[in-house]
Amino acid sequence: YFQPPGTWIQCALESRELLALCLKKIKAPLSKVRLVDAGFVWTEPHSKRLKVKLTIQKEVMNGAILQQVFVVDYVVQSQMCGDCHRVEAKDFWKAVIQVRQKTLHKKTFYYLEQLILKYGMHQNTLRIKEIHDGLDFYYSSKQHAQKMVEFLQCTVPCRYKASQRLISQDIHSNTYNYKSTFSVEIVPVCKDNVVCLSPKPVQSLRNMNQICVCIRVTSAIHLIDPNTLQVADIDGSTFWSHPFNSLCHLRQLEEFIVMECSVVRDIKRTAGAGMISKKHALGEVWVQKTSEMNTDKQYFCRTHLGHLLNPGDLVLGFDLANCNLNDEHVNKMNSDRVPDVVLIKKSYDRTKRQRRRNWKLKELARERENMDTDDERQYQDFLEDLEEDEAIRKNVNIYRDSTIPVESDTDDEGAPRISLAEMLEDLHISQDATGGEGASMMT
Repeated sequence: YFQPPGTWIQCALESRELLALCLKKIKAPLSKVRLVDAGFVWTEPHSKRLKVKLTIQKEVMNGAILQQVFVVDYVVQSQMCGDCHRVEAKDFWKAVIQVRQKTLHKKTFYYLEQLILKYGMHQNTLRIKEIHDGLDFYYSSKQHAQKMVEFLQCTVPCRYKASQRLISQDIHSNTYNYKSTFSVEIVPVCKDNVVCLSPKPVQSLRNMNQICVCIRVTSAIHLIDPNTLQVADIDGSTFWSHPFNSLCHLRQLEEFIVMECSVVRDIKRTAGAGMISKKHALGEVWVQKTSEMNTDKQYFCRTHLGHLLNPGDLVLGFDLANCNLNDEHVNKMNSDRVPDVVLIKKSYDRTKRQRRRNWKLKELARERENMDTDDERQYQDFLEDLEEDEAIRKNVNIYRDSTIPVESDTDDEGAPRISLAEMLEDLHISQDATGGEGASMMT
């Protein structure tokens, strides 16, 4: 209901708020009498009519008090608010956030989507549009857009630029109508990327090797050195001061078979070395490409996956020895410090993993500009990352998929899985706790 001069309030029928609003409409006549009682008279909810029964008193002469009861009729008229007018005129948004990431993989966007859903940051959006390299969020007010930008800065390493365009102005009342644009750029590094750090941040990271693997991207970039298991976190400000790029994209991953694997128990640490990861084990591995099984060419490397690999296992990695590394930091390094192969993760049968996956995620309702054929494969990669990394999984709401039965572990090949204790029940209003049809709600 409209409350002059420019406020809209939500009131239920026959509520105290609606009664107060009705009494304000007749405030001038009531100033001369004493209001004793007021209440609603029942009317049909769809009649667009409200009836208020009033009891008033007034002193007439010689202390005599006259009391009168009468009914005031109100007519409810439909009216469009200013925001709805702008929607119908296709001029409804006042602020837009353009989130971009210059990478070939959307893992960071899939993770960001789940964070937005978990904390309800999409509730104030007018619409969400997905394009090739990012998302556009449209808002009816600049304040909602600024709140979203602050959320993005807390969840992913990014930077932004703000601009505004004058749409109209009123020189008599000195009012202006602007449309604001926030351009947010996320760091161009995703999970499982191999990066080469510049020499300056390496010194501040306690002489960490320049060739590192990105194990996850949250509010910072989490890196691990596959040669020493040293880990480091790089925030957004540090990255933009000394930027670096990924050496290979995920489409260049190749499959290797483990020929020999031995865990390094005694890790030699230099003075002033950084923190070592306790979740990984350093291993020395001999691997061979599955595409070169008819040859005797093997590669030796150190890896942070020593706790997972055994002879005969399949593992995905990057072949840096036969790759054209077009990077300024790599070109300045000694060739003997660049490994031949960098292993990323153990490989499992994807078909079996999809068939056993008895959980699901929610998605944002958005407009899609075009569907890439590679999107489904990238989404499956993100689901596998959730199964393999508990640190990422704790920030995501995972729902049990009741349509897929829980399989036994008789044919389990060791692939990581999500336990039922970590899943939420995806209940609807028409369902009870068992997932069946619930009882009708009482009014």
